Amino acid sequence: MSDPRQVSLWPPSFSTAIFDFDGTLADTWSLWRQVDEIFFSSRGLPFDEDASTTLATLGFAAGAQWCVERYRLRDEVADIVDEWNRLGAALYESEVRLRPGAEAYVRALRSRGVRVGLATTNDPHVLGAMRHVDVGGLFDEVVCGREVARGKDHPDIYLEAARRMGADPADCVVFEDILPGTLSAARAGMTTVAVASSDPRQPASELRRAADRWIVGWEGLLG
Repeated sequence: MSDPRQVSLWPPSFSTAIFDFDGTLADTWSLWRQVDEIFFSSRGLPFDEDASTTLATLGFAAGAQWCVERYRLRDEVADIVDEWNRLGAALYESEVRLRPGAEAYVRALRSRGVRVGLATTNDPHVLGAMRHVDVGGLFDEVVCGREVARGKDHPDIYLEAARRMGADPADCVVFEDILPGTLSAARAGMTTVAVASSDPRQPASELRRAADRWIVGWEGLLG
């Protein structure tokens, strides 16, 4: 792609697309807020809004380690991860659906020969619990946060998704709703499309400035 800011989303001017899941393809922020609230409450801690935002970037294992250190918890990291998986899977099983137009857009890209990957800090156990979203059938490759060394404030997960699909970073477009992920994908040489989410904490103005493109949702992209 010669000029990232002129990238065409439809018809696609790129050969590889990498999607975030939570917030980007599915409105799930309220579900994870429930998980965070239960987690903090069960330990007699007040709900921490900043911590909730941080955990969305770090992912499960790194986020659990961060909580242990920040709040001086006596929990084992593995036990916290198991707890989050259990709580998340229970909510995801019946409540999660893709945002309007999201599945149609992903499938349309694949019909044009675009390789499509998912890069999510979510856990395979949680993703696999969903009744209404077939992640394995929708994406060519799925990379979860526990499969890479660092969170989305580093480009590891996007680079791994590109590697698995045999793509050069310069040929990839990353769709994200969080600022740290958008910035790190850009540092890796990828074109970035920021997606407006329903999360009231989303720094929309900063994302608009940081990303190559900004979209408010998935409907209408196919014309």
